[in-house]
Amino acid sequence: MATEIVGNKKACVIGGTGFVASLLVKLLLEKGYAVNTTVRDPDNQKKVCHLHELQNLGDLKIFRADLTEESSFDAPIAGCDLVFHLATPVNFASKDPENDMIKPAIQGVLNVLKACGKAKTVKRVVMTSSAAAVSINNLQETGLVMDEKNWTDVEFLSSVKPPTWGYPASKTLAEKAAWKFAEENNIKLITVIPSLMAGRSLTLDVPSSVCLAMSLLRGDEFLMNGLKGMQMLSGSISITHVEDVCRAHIFLAEKESASGRYICCAANTSVPELAKFLNKRYPQYKSPTEFGDFPSKAKLIISSEKLIKEGFTYKYSIEDIYDQSVEYFKEKGLLQV
Repeated sequence: MATEIVGNKKACVIGGTGFVASLLVKLLLEKGYAVNTTVRDPDNQKKVCHLHELQNLGDLKIFRADLTEESSFDAPIAGCDLVFHLATPVNFASKDPENDMIKPAIQGVLNVLKACGKAKTVKRVVMTSSAAAVSINNLQETGLVMDEKNWTDVEFLSSVKPPTWGYPASKTLAEKAAWKFAEENNIKLITVIPSLMAGRSLTLDVPSSVCLAMSLLRGDEFLMNGLKGMQMLSGSISITHVEDVCRAHIFLAEKESASGRYICCAANTSVPELAKFLNKRYPQYKSPTEFGDFPSKAKLIISSEKLIKEGFTYKYSIEDIYDQSVEYFKEKGLLQV
């Protein structure tokens, strides 16, 4: 049965200009898939030039589609066996997250799933969620282990409204909406739940998640505060290499026995622990090591035991993740000793 899923080997990747999606497109082409990908503006060369380069690897077609336009996904999804939904609206500075992020994220998921239903060829849909949809809660305990049965507390987010609350709320509500629609319409859905991602990007712009992961090495005060905020809100600093996240998407899409949600997380740590590790491994960048009364330990870990039990193995350790990210930032001129 597993071979049937890769049968015609045609996949659609929604949101091809993104950090994860563009690498996923590359890996699918290298595996022999024909790939359709959607972008909001195919004429924006800065955003799509890396996709044009990937066309040298195989059969890649680029379609214009918008999350808020229901029928815009019909053409790119038609005839595909697998659909990977990675597009999500992100606007951390938004004054109106409800309309800027939450509504379009839910609408986008439903529009993509409706197109999958119409296509009649889609054997499985893999949607990218986020650890931000799992671990955010108001629990005061420590030593917690979060897994796929845990969900972020949206009521807590919408009442307390911590900075950037719109993003985790949008990811949680969009994933829940996807599960409801898939169950009601008999669509085979898998959700991949990655933690903070780092590593090299194919995109011209350096992804914000890698900048966040690299903030301690760069001494970027604003982003270091963002990293601290992340630990306070989500309970840990949990990191994964972007390529492992893409590999997990393909692994789960092709594995017949896979079902439900899957956390993809290579390492769990805290800001002070991470700073200590970075300072030891890359002493030339003088990572700060004094954090006053900031909690030195994470209050929880997010566990990817389910994914590992399914048979997946991680390629990159935290050492590998940072070695590659450091090289990438040096090439971009973003790391000075």
